[in-house]
Amino acid sequence: MIYYNVEDFNAMLKKSIQENWESPALTNYVTGETFTYARLAESIAEIHYLFEVLGIKENDRVALVGKNTPEWAVVFLATITYGAIIVPILQNFPIDDIHHIVNQTESKLLFVSENLKEQVVEDNMRKLKCIYCYTEKYCVHQNGSAPQTIQELRDKIHELYPNGVKCEDVKFAKRKDDDIFAINYTSGSTGFSKGVIQTFGNIKGNIGFIIEKGLAYKGNKILTFLPLAHTYGCTLDFLSQISNGAHITFLNKVPAPKVLIKAFADIKPNVIFTVPLIVEKIYKSVAEPLIKEHEATMSEEELKKTIYPKACSMMIQLFGGNFKQVIAGGAPLNAEVEEALKKIEFPFAVGYGMTECSPLISFINLEEFVIKSVGVVLPNMDVMIDSEDGENIAGEILIKGQNVTPGYYKNEIETHKAFDKDGWFHTGDIGTLDKNGYLFIKGRCKSMILGPSGQNIYPEALEAKLSNLPFISECLIIEKESKLVALVYPNFQAMDESNIQKEDLPNIMEANKKQFNQKVANYEQISEIILYPNEFEKTPKKNIKRYLYESHK
Repeated sequence: MIYYNVEDFNAMLKKSIQENWESPALTNYVTGETFTYARLAESIAEIHYLFEVLGIKENDRVALVGKNTPEWAVVFLATITYGAIIVPILQNFPIDDIHHIVNQTESKLLFVSENLKEQVVEDNMRKLKCIYCYTEKYCVHQNGSAPQTIQELRDKIHELYPNGVKCEDVKFAKRKDDDIFAINYTSGSTGFSKGVIQTFGNIKGNIGFIIEKGLAYKGNKILTFLPLAHTYGCTLDFLSQISNGAHITFLNKVPAPKVLIKAFADIKPNVIFTVPLIVEKIYKSVAEPLIKEHEATMSEEELKKTIYPKACSMMIQLFGGNFKQVIAGGAPLNAEVEEALKKIEFPFAVGYGMTECSPLISFINLEEFVIKSVGVVLPNMDVMIDSEDGENIAGEILIKGQNVTPGYYKNEIETHKAFDKDGWFHTGDIGTLDKNGYLFIKGRCKSMILGPSGQNIYPEALEAKLSNLPFISECLIIEKESKLVALVYPNFQAMDESNIQKEDLPNIMEANKKQFNQKVANYEQISEIILYPNEFEKTPKKNIKRYLYESHK
């Protein structure tokens, strides 16, 4: 195991700002407003002054919840570079959870966007010194004296820097590897959130690897649409990029496929970080119909020469036509779609990670690709499979390394559960590791089902097969009365396009059930398909919240 020894994040950001002073740093896609690196430095100075007035000290916690915008990014960066600890909160968390997180972390300041400012209740967060609306730029509530508006902040900055903030004025706090960078609350699919401690060393490990892979560099154009309060988007889309002179455009819209395709065409990003669901939807809407139209009448060799290149080209154009790679992470990629993407030679990569690793554990690009693998373990990480034969018998994935969290904030019980006596972190994922270092995920420990004769059944793998059958948008396989049952949300758009009526669904699903059961082992066969009228509730990583559907057992 190596150790990535790049500069600490604050030093990297300072250098990035000074070397790219007049270059664009942050852009709002909706309004077109752009922050140059110079304006970013000035905006950070304004927030630093607000911190000083409010008496914020080193290692004080500052909470941030709301829309992804350049202003959100400014607050995040200002907190880190001041020497405080950022507490990013997903805006779709219930208000009571937001209050709980602010209280548990004893945050002194809460930054909110305008859509949340009326929902948070200051009386439920008594240790706060101020609630500040970062989108409308004014103080919503305060205990003590603070500038009421951004204009007051700017007036003060003008007094402090009468000739404007210059390169040489950029001064950020120095931090050590074991200093806390952030407290990141997960929205995992198995229950209530825990506060994951992320250190500057954790972040260095991730950024060092991203730089090594050539995915973050000066002038890199990024379109960010993942939730930045989640570590996947935050580290890869934002922190790795802004500390290396990239230009980040914030989508600031719901990332529906049509919206994204237009934005990709407008921005033409150089690297794209996304979740598998988006890749799968674009593939199934464009490339798959083209291939299916010709595969019955053409040989594999003919498809390779004509149809596959055309399908690949169509997908490349839909992603903007100017990217090095599309990186899909945060959830498993459908195995059949994955195989098809490799077949048409679409330039994509996959990774495996978790909030507790900020987030990277493994990574693989198209050139080294092995089907169904989540890649090779990072050089700064060690992985062990908790089974008698980790290459052939699946077991829990255990990890050590630079990216691994020191634990959960104010939660010794969960920290003790997560680490064994030898210091291995227990991921809760089940997998195998081959002799070449390729990691294969089978499922979650908590979602694994024990078959009637003691067989291990991994529902995620079965769901990937079932979701490829006609008119199935998404599905869950659960155990009910010792039998496997599939909960299915139909693909209503595909039904409309094929003139399929709702009354036809039971027969279609019965045919799907028969076809599915022919493809799997006897103990993996489903006894029933139950139709759902709505999409399943998901985490920001687009994992279905399985625990919400346990009542169907």
